[in-house]
Amino acid sequence: MATAASTFDTFEPNIGELLGNIRTGKIQLPDFQRGWVWDDNRIRSLIASVSMSYPIGAIMTMEVSDEIKFFPRLFEGVENKSKIVPETLVLDGQQRLTSLYLSLIYKGAVKTTTEKNQEILRYYYLDMAGCLNPDIDRFDAIISIPDTKIITRDFGRTISLDLSSREKEYQKGMLPLNLIFDSTEYEQWKTGFMKYFDFKAEKIQFLSEFNMDTWLRFQQYKIPMIKLTKNTPKDAVCQVFENVNTGGVALTVFELMTATFAADGYRLREDWEKRKKQLDTAKILKGVDKSAFLTAITLLTSYQNHLQKQSAVSCKRKDVLKLSLEDYKKNAEAIVRGLIGAAKLLANEKIFDDKNLPYQTQLVPLAVIYAHLDSQVENIAIKEKIIRWYWNGVFGELYGGANESRYALDVQGVIGWINGGDIPATIRDANFSPVRLLTLQSRLSAAYKGLMAQLMKAGSKDFLNGDSIEITTYFDQAIDIHHIFPRVYCEKQQLPREKWNSIINKAPLSSRTNRIIGGHKPSVYLKTIQNEGITQTKLDSILESHLVNPEIIRTDDFDQFIQNRAGHLIDLIEQAMGKTITGRDSDEVYAAFGGTV
Repeated sequence: MATAASTFDTFEPNIGELLGNIRTGKIQLPDFQRGWVWDDNRIRSLIASVSMSYPIGAIMTMEVSDEIKFFPRLFEGVENKSKIVPETLVLDGQQRLTSLYLSLIYKGAVKTTTEKNQEILRYYYLDMAGCLNPDIDRFDAIISIPDTKIITRDFGRTISLDLSSREKEYQKGMLPLNLIFDSTEYEQWKTGFMKYFDFKAEKIQFLSEFNMDTWLRFQQYKIPMIKLTKNTPKDAVCQVFENVNTGGVALTVFELMTATFAADGYRLREDWEKRKKQLDTAKILKGVDKSAFLTAITLLTSYQNHLQKQSAVSCKRKDVLKLSLEDYKKNAEAIVRGLIGAAKLLANEKIFDDKNLPYQTQLVPLAVIYAHLDSQVENIAIKEKIIRWYWNGVFGELYGGANESRYALDVQGVIGWINGGDIPATIRDANFSPVRLLTLQSRLSAAYKGLMAQLMKAGSKDFLNGDSIEITTYFDQAIDIHHIFPRVYCEKQQLPREKWNSIINKAPLSSRTNRIIGGHKPSVYLKTIQNEGITQTKLDSILESHLVNPEIIRTDDFDQFIQNRAGHLIDLIEQAMGKTITGRDSDEVYAAFGGTV
């Protein structure tokens, strides 16, 4: 049996070696890494730990390979202007390494912040006597000083510490930290220090003790490093990055692909922002994010490959990470067209914006189906099949979890069905239990949103003005979902909440209509509405547009109303799904509704 090859190696390089490789550009950052953000106190605390040989944690890196290309960038403060191809990229440890590089190697003032996020410029020094004094907290021996190298108090009137010249550094015993790994300058500084004190024996002894106790610790300090080898797959890099960066913002597939495409000179983020503006012209597409967009492109590409090579269709994260720039360019515009086509289809189904969209996720396979079929979707028979599949996904509540496998299944199934194949698994497997109506209590549910759209499609009209809810919604006349038997009335009558707060007792109505309904029972508020000038015949017609039986509601018979309307809503769902809902006369239904629905 073959032995599995390890995907990582471990090392313990000296800190000086690590920082030297950062300076030369051998070690860089992948472009998806966020910027350096540590504040002044965290930098001082880190330096204090190193100066006492305390551990500061391991560094995670990866070898650069031809298989995994990420656009690299130099560490903050590295001034190498030539284009250098790195050997290693840092996945975890950017903040620590950058802080160490800027404080120990960089010759300029470090641009950092206070704890209150105020930008400041700082140089860092070691208080040599403080480092040798066991009674002084090491953090207090790490001195942070403004770029003027002068610390003042009393609003600048009094100088507390002046290190603006070498002589003043010698006098105060303050060693610039950025000389620690610069052997030439450090030797010059030591010579200047001894000369300043006329080579007095006690000062030479003091300097020797500092070298052995503190300076040497920096030279000998090792940082554990885990290096992912060249045979590590890209999806593993993504997972590792997320695992080791638990305190930060999770790395997305989009950011990884941005860095990958950037290595080929393509700016993915700019392209996405341009396409996002196109998509946002349709309200229903405002929720489409960059990750969903990449997933849709990957799904379309995978389906195209399936048709050519009979390969499996898949759009999981590992598949997105394998998406080539060529395939992205080929299919990005097709997916934009597919999404816009999907938006038009759903508008005809009375779903107009992302707030009322049952499943954001279902847009992915819908867009791919549209992109692949292109002009064929204008065929009414094809469109009806797509619509039927869509509503089975909604009322079967099949798009609420991890969906990548269902995406692939549905794209193959629906297109195959359109081309004369079997009914897709989503239509075959979808089921809606009649008692589910009682648990549809809020618009957080996909089936709840879907049923409200179906009511609008069926022609629901506002109780008061008789306008279709669709038209009223279009002109932004404050349409919302309201109780038919008002909440206040139901609570006073101690009616079961599971019934009166369910979708069975709700309808899309204008805010003005809802004010007239108030807390009154139906027989009362219906008379009030008729007094506004609507005839009983007209009002009955409006009630029927909401699948409400006028005769039942006028008698205030709540239980009969619930049973009757539940049956009509199930009829509506059956029509949308194109299949019979089973269990309408089951014992469970009898117990819930007092009869069949």
